[in-house]
Amino acid sequence: MNKSILIYKFYFIIALALSFSSVQAQSPKGNLFIIGGGNRSDKLMNNLLTISKLEAKDYIVVLPMSSREPDSAYIYFNDQLKMLTPNPIVMLNFDAKTASNQKWIDSLQNAKLIYISGGDQSRFMDIVKNTPIKTAIHKAYENGSTIAGTSAGAAVMCEHMITGNQKLNPIYSGTFDNIRHNNLETTEGLGLMQNVIIDQHFVKRSRYNRLLSAVVEFPSHIGIGIDEATAIIVRNESIEITGESEVIVIKNPKGIQKSETNNLISIESLEMSIYNSGQKFKI
Repeated sequence: MNKSILIYKFYFIIALALSFSSVQAQSPKGNLFIIGGGNRSDKLMNNLLTISKLEAKDYIVVLPMSSREPDSAYIYFNDQLKMLTPNPIVMLNFDAKTASNQKWIDSLQNAKLIYISGGDQSRFMDIVKNTPIKTAIHKAYENGSTIAGTSAGAAVMCEHMITGNQKLNPIYSGTFDNIRHNNLETTEGLGLMQNVIIDQHFVKRSRYNRLLSAVVEFPSHIGIGIDEATAIIVRNESIEITGESEVIVIKNPKGIQKSETNNLISIESLEMSIYNSGQKFKI
């Protein structure tokens, strides 16, 4: 074999190995703990604390910006968690003025557990997007911290975030009463999960239509509906369910057709799975 070809193959293999190592190095060291809203039992919160692997020097940061009453969101969380852990619990209620406060940003990035409260996910992202807050959350996750959230705090985990609004019906409804294309409103989320759409309060509020609409708009994504009092634990591509109810997974829609006259859609086939506590799946 020609010597130059051998040299080329050698360097090609080395380049592939370096590329693979780079991808592996970029995998986050932390976990995501995504709660579907509703009741947070002590058992569920103890599970969160266990996977967070808090040491004596570590502290917890609460981000309450989704809530209309951020102080109440913090107090509710603090009252429960202080009975379960001695670690300090700090509220960082960022706004437009403090979004670049370096002391707060450093505190956020160095927290071992970051918790995002429920409320309105758009309110949260309006404060966080394109700021050092988002960067600090990503760095904390990459460095080994656990990022947790409930309800609105679950929705923000994705790259494409469900806002809860319908484009074809400006009146807000807690459920979707239709399956239409170009109806689901999404916007920028934190992007801690790629190619996934998260919906919350899922079984309790019958949000199947909304998640089906999501996989029509993003057919390459996996739709994950998390019910109340239930969470998914995300460790890179592995997901484990914990809590009292179920997680619904919808993916691989085939044969999507969209009507241009009334926005109706049809799907020839798709995959749907139902999981509960202790079960796992891959994304």
